[in-house]
Amino acid sequence: MGNRLKFGVGEFYHLYNRGTDKRKIFLAKRDYERFLALLYICNSKNPVHLDDLLKSPHSQGETLRIVTEASINEGALVDVVAYCLMPNHFHLLVRQKEEGGVSRFMQKLTTGYTMYFNKRYERTGVLFQGVFKSEHAAEDRYLKYLLSYIHLNPIKLIDSKWKESGITNKKKAEEYLERYVYSSYIDYLGVTRPEGKILERHALPAYFETVKDFKTSITEWLEYTP
Repeated sequence: MGNRLKFGVGEFYHLYNRGTDKRKIFLAKRDYERFLALLYICNSKNPVHLDDLLKSPHSQGETLRIVTEASINEGALVDVVAYCLMPNHFHLLVRQKEEGGVSRFMQKLTTGYTMYFNKRYERTGVLFQGVFKSEHAAEDRYLKYLLSYIHLNPIKLIDSKWKESGITNKKKAEEYLERYVYSSYIDYLGVTRPEGKILERHALPAYFETVKDFKTSITEWLEYTP
């Protein structure tokens, strides 16, 4: 689906894109961390001076720690409620907070990451496959489905055909999800970490009363048999 939606304030949207020519957009741990840092600092009405805020950290993980402690995302454009980064694409689930918020946020995010990636890997040109794609989550049923779909994406890295053939080892899949740090899944499990500041989980309807409810809702899809 192309990005032709008219985004409404207070509405939820699934936003996603992949690398041009299906290329990988994350080649190292630091790349994932830079994108996560941008998820935080680009979600603001204020201009972002990328050269000042995103200098190379002394060690991996330093960038995210610094920017999340800076408390600079006053006046957020969107509520990020879920995300997952994969080697050649990303998924976000957001609620627009003000008119034009989604478009402004995504422009800042993808431009900032492309600038970083091209500088780091000494390349030029576009990184993503055109304009980001979007889907409107207009109903509770679809919104809950998207929470599962986005958070289950990492399973493809250990069992690429699980959706077609069924999961071969549910316990192994669950354990892998709990170790995958480039997704918001572990934040919903109650893990405290700097990346938690990216999320506004309270923006979601109260679908889950407990952590166990959330985990059950997500992982029950692993038992689906085509």
